[in-house]
Formats: sequence, C-alpha cells, structure tokens
Amino acid sequence: MADTIPPKVNQEVHQKETLGSMIKKGNTSSAVAMAGNAVLAAAKGAAAFFTGSGAMFASAMHSLADAVNQGFVFVGSVLSERRPTRKFPTGFGRVINIFCMIAVIVVTIMAYETIHEGIHLLRHPGEASSGFWINVGVLILNIVIDGAILFKASKEILKEARAPMVSGTALLPAAFKNVGRAAPPTRLVFYEDIVAVIGAFLALVAVVVVAFTDFSLVDGLVTTLIGLLMIFVAFRVGYDNMIGLIGVSAPQDVEDKVSAAVLADADVVDIREMRIIQEGRYYHVDTVVELRVGLTLSEADDIMERIENHLVTVPDIADAAVAIVEDDGKVSWHRREAEIQRN
Repeated sequence: MADTIPPKVNQEVHQKETLGSMIKKGNTSSAVAMAGNAVLAAAKGAAAFFTGSGAMFASAMHSLADAVNQGFVFVGSVLSERRPTRKFPTGFGRVINIFCMIAVIVVTIMAYETIHEGIHLLRHPGEASSGFWINVGVLILNIVIDGAILFKASKEILKEARAPMVSGTALLPAAFKNVGRAAPPTRLVFYEDIVAVIGAFLALVAVVVVAFTDFSLVDGLVTTLIGLLMIFVAFRVGYDNMIGLIGVSAPQDVEDKVSAAVLADADVVDIREMRIIQEGRYYHVDTVVELRVGLTLSEADDIMERIENHLVTVPDIADAAVAIVEDDGKVSWHRREAEIQRN
C-alpha cells in the first residue's frame, strides 16, 4: 500500500497576498532598528564633524552601516513573505538570506573604513577633541536607543523560537540560547546591536579618557576594536545566511515537535523517513510514514489527510507532503526507538 497526497499548505502563512499584508509581516525589529540607527548615525556624524573624535567617527560609521543594513533586511523580509507560485513552489523564504548577505557586504566595507581610521589614529594620535559634552550626550543617547532595540530583538527571538518569555537580567542569556532558532533578520539585528551597544560604551570610555588624560592612543585603539567587532558581525551573519541559502535542516526541537505530532496519530506505527528544510523562518516537511496493517486505500488516504491537516497547524510549518506505506515490522525512526527503549 503506497500513495502520496498533495502537500497541504499553512493558510495562515499564505493568506491573500497584498502589499499591505506583506509589509505587516515584515520583520518589525529590522524596521525599528533602521529608524533608530538612522537617527543615531546623523547625530554621531554631526558630533564627529564638530569635535574631531575618531571614536565618534567609528561609532557613526557603525550606526550608518546598521541603518543601511536594516533597510535592506526589512525589504528582504517583506519580499520573503510572497506566497508560492507555480515557478517557485516552495515560496520565497530564502530571499531574506540574499538580502542579509548584501547587508554583510555593507558591514564589511564599513568595518574596513573604521579599521583604516583606527590605524591612522594609532600612527598619528591627535589632541583631545573639543565638544566633550556633545560627545558624551550623543553616546549616552546611542546606548539608550541601541539598548532598547537590543531589548526588543531579544524579545522577538524568544517569540520566534517559541521559548518561554523571561525578563530582567535573564532576557539576554535566554536570547543567546535561542538565537539560532530565530528568523535571519532578527538574528542580524541582535548581533549588530550587541556590537553597537559595546561600541558606544567603548567610544564613551575613549572620549572620557582622551579628555582627562594624556593617553591619546585610546582613541585609535577603540576605533580599531569597533571595526574588528563589525568584522565579527559580518562573519557571524554571513555564515548563518550562507547555510540558509544552501538549504539547512530544521533545528532538532522542530524535528522533535513534528515527529511527535505524526506519531501521536493512533494509526501511525512508525516514521520511515522525514526531511524538514528551513526556508527563511518557515519549514517544509516531507515525510514517509508507516500505517498499521489492514487498512484500505481509502482509509489510509483519510488518515494521511488528517495528519497533513494537523501538521500545518504547527507554528511556522508552511507545508507538509506525506507519503504512506504499510508497516514493515521494523522500527525506523530513531526517536521512536529511543522512546521504546526507555519504556
């Protein structure tokens, strides 16, 4: 007995497509980060121009890179919400990975310019910059705004990962633990704003040290360090999106959730094969299940339709394609086998 039923599609994911509905589904963290960093880039650029602070220049470059990146990423997150077409049957989820790779290029260019400026300041340290309170005020504003964006991104990570919500000092560690299961644009915002907060703090330290001591090299040191942190972001985000473009399997907890949903059906004996591919923030399930012996083809079709309808109700499962075979008397699914051994 073998049959295949056309894949069921998650209707919540693929609603009627309009520009407004797609924009609403765009990554909120990216939009907020784009606006916040645009304001910060303008403020810090003006401060660097009037005061001559290298650390402030580096921080302004970082904020500008973040603003441009988040603009790319937000557009990518909107386009990735397009529903599948006949030509692109699995949808446009990986479009967001392409846009994130563009963002990586922007970060890398800005990082190079920042490191170049830092090395120049190390070789030719200047005098203490003027406008001390301007620098301090802008950098404190930077820490507040980027801190708020980081807080929001951390919340979004827990939401997208379906992890328990926490608050206070437990929020950042929980976000680090679950960041791998978040959507690509949310991960980008998270990594960039961690570096942004650290960079703003280091720039603030450099401004204070240069103003009150003779250690002028700290300006170049901090500028170079901020550039190196930007390189780290480019590498981390680039790697994540490279494997996303190639096609990456779902995290283990998603596989466990899907297999549990399949095996919970009373007529399912085993799972012979299962493949879950991540497309952006959605998952595509392709599985072969074994049903109990003695079913008619009509009964088996009804059971598989029931299983598919149940699978597409699982959050972030975009579609499910299921093939059915008769039980061969062997245990194939490793999770099922481990459960049997425990019992």
